[in-house]
Amino acid sequence: MSDSIVIIPTYNEIENIERMIHAVMNLPETFHLLIVDDGSPDGTGEVVKHLLSAYDGRLYLLERTEKNGLGTAYIAGFRWVLERHYTYCFEMDCDFSHNPNDLLRLLSCCKEEGADLAIGSRYVHGVNVVNWPMSRVLLSYFASKYVRLITGMKIHDATAGFKCYRTSLLSAINFDNIRFKGYAFQIEMKYIAYKMGFSLKEVSIIFTDRQVGTSKISGNIVWEAIFGVIRLRLSNINKYRNKV
Repeated sequence: MSDSIVIIPTYNEIENIERMIHAVMNLPETFHLLIVDDGSPDGTGEVVKHLLSAYDGRLYLLERTEKNGLGTAYIAGFRWVLERHYTYCFEMDCDFSHNPNDLLRLLSCCKEEGADLAIGSRYVHGVNVVNWPMSRVLLSYFASKYVRLITGMKIHDATAGFKCYRTSLLSAINFDNIRFKGYAFQIEMKYIAYKMGFSLKEVSIIFTDRQVGTSKISGNIVWEAIFGVIRLRLSNINKYRNKV
């Protein structure tokens, strides 16, 4: 039994999914892995099903019927995880932009250094991004600067999606009131943790753009993040507290 589980949301990741599963399963630390697949028409879910028996008791598949946003996929995964009493829960992309080996460093940040939320940061020490066009690097970098200015969070990479949560943090949040579905979801979750007084720490990582497959980011997602931050700053944090 492991106290740590990684959630990977997928939509049309047929080129990456099998290699990613093997990479996580073969780390020196034992991780469980939950794939949340949004009905990928390319057969991503079928690949996962084929591997379930090979990693029985460590690999799980949560199938959804349609693509309904990154945030809702993670929330579905969080609910699944909280029912099974893990201590640490990770978010990670399937496209190898997040290095599976860095799961060990994020876990150590929570387990050994006491963080409630460890964030794999591209910008804590300069700019550690490989193979992105300069326009996208600048957009991401200055978006984080903007979020830091508006919210007051002392986080260099506000939109980072490579994270380790203590599940005690997740259980404190009322997921019914999470409003964002796209990449603003990543900002919202950090802001809630920050305002609730949890410990957030950044771990420097190197982010490498995907080599195969198609990026899911869109202009609407970017604008949601930019304009949503002001609404988030004006929100009453108490509505996010889990009263149960």
